[in-house]
Amino acid sequence: MIDNAVSFVNVHKSYGATKALAGVSFDVARGETVALLGPNGAGKSTAVGIMLGLRKADAGKVALSGLTPTGAVSAGRVGAMLQAAGLPPGVTVNEVVSLVRRLYPRPVPLGRLVDMAGLGDFAGRKVDGLSGGQAQRVRFALAVAGDPELVFLDEPTVGMDVEARRAFWRSMERLSGRGCTVVFATHYLEEADAVADRVVVLDRGKVVADGTAASIKGRVSSRIVRFELPGADPGAMMGLPGVVDVSVNGPRVTLRSTESDATVRELLGRHTAVHNLEVTGAGLEDAFLALTSTDNGR
Repeated sequence: MIDNAVSFVNVHKSYGATKALAGVSFDVARGETVALLGPNGAGKSTAVGIMLGLRKADAGKVALSGLTPTGAVSAGRVGAMLQAAGLPPGVTVNEVVSLVRRLYPRPVPLGRLVDMAGLGDFAGRKVDGLSGGQAQRVRFALAVAGDPELVFLDEPTVGMDVEARRAFWRSMERLSGRGCTVVFATHYLEEADAVADRVVVLDRGKVVADGTAASIKGRVSSRIVRFELPGADPGAMMGLPGVVDVSVNGPRVTLRSTESDATVRELLGRHTAVHNLEVTGAGLEDAFLALTSTDNGR
């Protein structure tokens, strides 16, 4: 039995002089939910395109459950929700979902699919009149219509409000609970932190981190100091001991510091008006920024 749903081994891909992937390797176990993170141009879309058989690698080996990407897709074992995918105009949601279901030998029952994707309120509406969030839900329904073993999601909750995003991830949790493997790319780092079993961070065509969100956050030695100080001067905040990054938003100040105790002592010694002070460990966003910063030495 093949243990891995995805095997991505030493994959290279260039577009002219630009190296999109430079020897990227990672595996995804069956039933695992993995987030692909990285700044624009990091290689995420290229990696997903190769895994779906939409692009051909220059070198390396890619297998989905032991099959080639094209073979796995042709067998109906893979579903994909791509952000740029269009929907056919002039048809209703029910019509397009019903059509796609008929392409698969063992589709998800229509009622369960409508409920899973949250289409009930607009199933009879034409796709031309859908909001961005509603269109995303339809794309999700099409991605899972064939009851795939493996699903790829590209920025799946773009255009959704907070409630819709939560409902979407509840649906994904039910899907993964039934053994489906999920690989998703997102710019919402809190989603990756909350949902993914594992996070793979790409930057400049290479894997710069691979592990649980907790382990990746643990790689960042800095801590976050937040407080309120009306009229705070960013330059003065940057001069505090240990501070490596400053963000000022009105009275709210956020510092990233490698010596948080020294930072706080100096801060309180200089400013008696500081209030609502808190010191926390680095979050996934802080770790992501530290790993992909242009001045991190890579």
